[in-house]
Amino acid sequence: VQLQASGGGLVQAGDSLRLSCRTSGLTFSHYSMGWFRQAPGKEREFVTAINRGGGRTSYADSVKGRFTISRDNAKNTFYLQMNSLKAEDTAIYYCAANRQILTAPLLTTPPDYDYWGQGTLVTVSS
Repeated sequence: VQLQASGGGLVQAGDSLRLSCRTSGLTFSHYSMGWFRQAPGKEREFVTAINRGGGRTSYADSVKGRFTISRDNAKNTFYLQMNSLKAEDTAIYYCAANRQILTAPLLTTPPDYDYWGQGTLVTVSS
C-alpha cells in the first residue's frame, strides 16, 4: 500500500493551496481518508477526514470554513483544499487511510489509521 501526498509549498497568508494524496495497493472505496499535520515541536494533529463514499466529513475547529476535503474514488485520490491560509497552518501535512466499517464514525486520532503517506510541507508566511 502506498499513499503519495503532494501539493505543498510556500505561500503567503491568505493564499490557497490544494493538496492531493494518491493511493495504490488498497481498495480505495473501502477506506475513509484523513489529513493530519505536524508543526515543529508539536504532536501530529487531526485536520479533516472523509468517509468511504464521500458523504460525511469531519474537521478540526481550527480549519472549519477554510479547508475542504474531497475524494475521487475513480482516481483513488483525495484532496485537501486549503483557503485563507494562516501562519499557524504551517506544518507537514500527512494523508492517511483507515479501513472503515460502512457506518462507523470518522476517526480523528493517528493510531486509528492504517496507512500513511510521507507528508508534504506547507509553509505560510505572514
